[in-house]
Amino acid sequence: MLTPSQSQIAKDRHRFRVLRCGRRFGKTYLACKEIRGKVLYKPRNVTYFATTYQQARDIAWEFLRKELEGLIVSANESRLEMKVRVLNSNETSLLQLRGWEAVEAERGKRNDFIVLDEVASMRNFWAGWHEVLRPTLTDTKGEALFISTPSGYNHFYDLCNLELTDSDYKSFNFTTYDNPHIPVEEIEKAKKELSNEQFLQEYMASFQKTAGLVYKEFSRERHLYSELPEGNYQTIAGIDFGYHQAAVIPIKTDGNYYFVDDEWYKTERTETQLAEFVATSGYSVVYPDPESANGCEELRRQGLNVREVAKGKDSVKHGIDKVRELLINGRLKINKKCVNLISEFEMYSYDDDNPTDKPIKEHDHALDALRYALMTADFKPQMVEAQRRRFDEMTYMIKKSSSR
Repeated sequence: MLTPSQSQIAKDRHRFRVLRCGRRFGKTYLACKEIRGKVLYKPRNVTYFATTYQQARDIAWEFLRKELEGLIVSANESRLEMKVRVLNSNETSLLQLRGWEAVEAERGKRNDFIVLDEVASMRNFWAGWHEVLRPTLTDTKGEALFISTPSGYNHFYDLCNLELTDSDYKSFNFTTYDNPHIPVEEIEKAKKELSNEQFLQEYMASFQKTAGLVYKEFSRERHLYSELPEGNYQTIAGIDFGYHQAAVIPIKTDGNYYFVDDEWYKTERTETQLAEFVATSGYSVVYPDPESANGCEELRRQGLNVREVAKGKDSVKHGIDKVRELLINGRLKINKKCVNLISEFEMYSYDDDNPTDKPIKEHDHALDALRYALMTADFKPQMVEAQRRRFDEMTYMIKKSSSR
């Protein structure tokens, strides 16, 4: 039986429900009960996502098999799929369990209902949701249930706030105390054992700064903007290649302030496709990841002014220090629509258990692109203009030479 808090969520009729809750609230139990109701009521395609395939198996597979016992027509345990007989019908529903790490494989599919479990831990969430999963709900006008305990001020924070601007979304917030089956003394014991920040996040479902955060100086209040101020700007771009995740970060500068006014954050893009996009964007200078020699060459083939980015032993640290300096001085501003870059600022962290000068290699694609540009370029307008003139002169000489 659902608790009063769980029942409140289950009865809500908003298309996209977002549940922020403390540990042991019973979020997966609620999700499985809702899935059961969906697949038995009428023929539907339902997909449950955990952060990994193994977690989907460990968390939900056996629970759902027991919930649907006697109604399963067929089950494929290796693929975590089952067909379920709809009540009072000869028709069936398809239930699939997936890991977020393979979300790209869901392109082009059709869903009536999606559950996303532990959203705060899902990497590159916005790309996976907007580009892959959201389109699978279009034909059916399908629904989604997002559930998670917070993990810093990342994409889940933004997801919880979508109800303020989109009437399809509704957010719910419950703590571990809202589960009457959890002894209060156990929660109070955890409160004494954990730091205040850990307890607030894990049990009270409160958004807290990520532990070991690299860019602690970043503040939404101080560093985000909505409208670009009037001014005379040059536009350059940092580029991070990657088929599984690529990022282009355009930066407008007047020689003193640096405004990230947009972002290009895509999956499954080749270096050629990325170069073709950049070639149409009108950037004065581009600063790509030098480790991708093929990618840099593709940019040059497109006639772009490619600048060399130094990448050595301490380059990551130097780049981070440069970004920090600009944040501290209030000279780096990020447009509010750059949700992926903002999410990375609030997730990029050091490993507390294995401290080094280098952060954990995740949540960093847009930040890497930003760093390449900021650590390398001299943003003085006259310098950028001089670089443009030299590039134009070289292009003219090459064309003149080839025409002889």
